[in-house]
This record gives sequence, C-alpha cells and structure tokens, in this order.
Amino acid sequence: MIELHELSFHGTALQRPECVICTARGRLYTADWRGGIGVVDPDGSTRFILPRDPGLKLLPNGIALMPDGSFLVAHLGAETGGVFRLWRDGSLEPFLVELEGRPLPPTNYPHHDSKGRTWITVSTRLVPRALGYRGDHADGFIVLKDRHGARIVADGLGYTNECLVDPSGDWLYVNETFGRKLSRFRIERDGSLGAKQVVAEFGAGVFPDGLTFDASGDVWITSVISNRLIRVDRSGRQELLLDDGDEAHLAWVEEAYTAGRLGRPHLDDVKSSLLRNISSLAFGGADLRTGYLGCLLGDRIASFRSPVAGSPPAHWNWDID
Repeated sequence: MIELHELSFHGTALQRPECVICTARGRLYTADWRGGIGVVDPDGSTRFILPRDPGLKLLPNGIALMPDGSFLVAHLGAETGGVFRLWRDGSLEPFLVELEGRPLPPTNYPHHDSKGRTWITVSTRLVPRALGYRGDHADGFIVLKDRHGARIVADGLGYTNECLVDPSGDWLYVNETFGRKLSRFRIERDGSLGAKQVVAEFGAGVFPDGLTFDASGDVWITSVISNRLIRVDRSGRQELLLDDGDEAHLAWVEEAYTAGRLGRPHLDDVKSSLLRNISSLAFGGADLRTGYLGCLLGDRIASFRSPVAGSPPAHWNWDID
C-alpha cells in the first residue's frame, strides 16, 4: 500500500487539475479551469498557457499533448463541448466541435496515439450531465478522428471517461465511471472497434475515472469520490494500492447511487483526510517510477514513488522548450 504520509505535492494555485500528463523533460501539464493548461516546470515553478482570445471560456477536462507541442483540450461546457487545439502562444482553434451536423455534447477526454489517431470520449448525451450518474443508464460514446474523418466507433457506454491505447497498440481501454467497469475493444486495421470486453467490474465505493499502464501491462485506475488507486492485472484481478476515502461519506454516496439519486453534491463535497478527489494518473520522472495524481477539487498535484515503472506514453518525447 502507498501511505498518505509518503505523498509529495507539486504546483501552486492550480484550478481543477483534473487531468495530468508527464514528459521526458520532467514537466507536468494539467488541465486548468482558468481555460487552458497549467505547467509545473522541473524547478517546481508554476505557469499557465491560456488562450489569447477570451471569446470562448474553455472548461478543460481531459488534455493531450500533440507531436508538435500543442495541446488538445476537451471542453466540458454546460450544454455543449468539443475538442480545441491550444498552441503555446495562446492561439486557439477548433479541432472537433461537431459530429454528424450536431454540436458535440460536453466532452470528457482526448487521447492522441502513436499512429496519429485521436480518440475522444463523451460521457453522456444528457444535459445536465449529472443525470447520467446512474448505473442503469449508458449513452456515452467514443469518437475516432483520423485521416478518414471523425465518426463514432463505440456507443452505449456507462459514462465514458478516460480511454487509452494499450502498449501493444491492439486494444483501446476505457473507463465506464458509473457503469463501474474497465472495458476494452480490439482496434481493427481501419480504426473500427471490435466487440466490447469487460476487463474488470468494480464494487461499492469505486467509480473508475483515469487510467494508465505500467511497464508490465497492468492498468492503474483512479477512483473519484473514494480517492482510491487500484491496479488491475491482465486477468482482471484487482489490488488496492491507495485509499483516502471517508467511510460515512461513501455510505451516503452508495445509498444515492443505488437509489439513482447521485448528483453533483456527492462529487463536489468529497470527504477525505488529504486527497481532493483524485481523477487521473500519469507516470513520470527519469525512471518513470513517480506517479502523479490529477484531482477535481485540489490546487496541487500529489505524487508517490511507485514499486514498478510506468509504460512510456505516446507523448513522452513530444515536449518542446
């Protein structure tokens, strides 16, 4: 187990750093509710990359680093979303804001893989999206944008959250947060996806949000609300690695979830001793054995030393000065 007293913290005055990514240069990049990207440099200083034009107030959720050093930002708007491209000089342009002639709903996460494809998740079509915080509702979907255009490649998911191509390049893994599942799809040569396979189902107190792979191919899962970190091996066996949940609060959450009444108060007033609703994980450091935890309610990034190294992400060497 990773003990809470072993955690270190990085960055200052971050706003809702839900998603964190690391690079070989030692930088941390986070989504930031100011409307852009928070940057924690190797010397520990914090700065921000923000759009120059304030016309659109981005609400960044997931982010992705591109090969040219720009960023994809998933916009979690109240009614509409989309993915925007933010350049380091503050230039901002739409990347994908409509599909089949309709605006994208509030958008959760973009993943740009090593083959130049972008996978985008939309958690639910319901507005407000809190209506989708149910175990019996599944209208989330995954969009693929590649050289052939953009199209939905998976649908009917239980609140689609982070997705990631595995180190082999053969599978797309995805968290279904309120379906309480880690699922995967075989990626076909044309980018289409095979039938869904459920890798793991989670029990009381676990709402899978972020995911990443370690060097052995195991999947590390962050659970919102309960502040848990879980490792899932290739057989689906689960191992709890970190836990900063409050028993009474989780009992209240479980009651609401079972009754179909889960809502924003259950996510926005999380009880814990230290962590502030962890939502993502990225391995970094020179040896890829430092884990960094994004969070929904904090203003810093927590880190821990991992017993195993992470798998280098596609963007590991895409950083620029």
